[in-house]
Amino acid sequence: MSIKARKLAVVGSRSVGKSSMTVRFVEEHFLESYYPTIENQFSKNIKLKNQEYAIEILDTAGQDEYSIMNEKHLVGVHGYLLVYSVTSRQSFEVIEFIRDKILNSVGSENIPMILVGNKCDLQYQRQVEESEGRKLAHKLNVQFYETSVKENVNIASTFECLIDEIERIHNPPAIKKDDKCVIV
Repeated sequence: MSIKARKLAVVGSRSVGKSSMTVRFVEEHFLESYYPTIENQFSKNIKLKNQEYAIEILDTAGQDEYSIMNEKHLVGVHGYLLVYSVTSRQSFEVIEFIRDKILNSVGSENIPMILVGNKCDLQYQRQVEESEGRKLAHKLNVQFYETSVKENVNIASTFECLIDEIERIHNPPAIKKDDKCVIV
C-alpha cells in the first residue's frame, strides 16, 4: 500500500486558534500562550480507513477581507479548514471572503473545505451560535464542526473529515455500469 501525500491549509482570521488546532492535532498538546503566526508548516503521518497518509499542514497567518491570499496557500493544497472563533463575530463574518478568495484564485468550485467553529468551550464568551455555523456550512455546501483545542473536542475528527472530503472529490467511486446489452 502506498502512502498518499496530502497538503492541507488552515485559514481564518487572527486569534481564532489555527496554530493551536494544528499543534493539538500534530503534537497532541495544547499551547497555552499565544504568539501571532507568520506562517508555519507541520507534518504528520496518519492511517485512515486502511490508507496511510503523509499530511503536510500549512498553518497560515491570520487573514481578513483585505489581506492578499499568498500563492503558497493555493499551490498544491488539497483542502482547507476554514476556521473562526465562536467568541468572535468578526472572525465568522470574514469566512465567506476567505473562501471566495480561495475559489477565485484556484478557479474551481470543487475544493474540499470544512467549516470549523473553534473555542466552543468558551460558552460564556460565545458570539456565534452553533446554529449559525451550521447554516453557513449548509450555504457553502461544506461539513461543519465545532471544536475546542483546549478540551481536545473534534480536533482529529475535523482533520480526518477533510482528508475524507479530499478523497471523495479527488477519487470519486467508480460508477458501476451494467454489463447488459440493450437492443433498440
